[in-house]
Amino acid sequence: MVIIMKSETAKQHQKESSKDITCGLITLSDSRKSEKLDLSGKYIAEEIEARYTLKSRSLIPDEKEDLVNSIDAMAEDGIDVILTNGGTGLAARDITVETVESLFEKKIDGFGELFRAKSFEEIGSAALLSRATAGVYKKTIIFSMPGSPNAVKTALGLIIDELPHFVHHVK
Repeated sequence: MVIIMKSETAKQHQKESSKDITCGLITLSDSRKSEKLDLSGKYIAEEIEARYTLKSRSLIPDEKEDLVNSIDAMAEDGIDVILTNGGTGLAARDITVETVESLFEKKIDGFGELFRAKSFEEIGSAALLSRATAGVYKKTIIFSMPGSPNAVKTALGLIIDELPHFVHHVK
């Protein structure tokens, strides 16, 4: 049994953090052609809308230029957190990780590490295939997660309640 103790400083930061968070969602997929078919994106949107404001949502092909343009547009629109799903695997068309990490001014290493540890508990060594990553770009936090519905549920379970705390530190 693991006991998690929150520090008094973390509790104070959470208390001071605004719950008025705006989010953007980008699904990268060459196969899903509509939001109706995007089950992971649908799940993320529902979870975000239950707590925060989903200001922008897009479904784009696995193309570097499309991803950079979508991220730039959202960052310039003042979105606090961008969540991407898809394109984090090892296939030649999986460009999300290389693209977002080239933009990061600061990397949030703990997200990928914690995601893979939690995934290992759930699916075993296949968790090694995940290249989930996170970082900060233009005062916007970006979380990039795999596209499978189970991976999205795992990733959101780690971060969704902490988004105000993350934004508090970045802004």
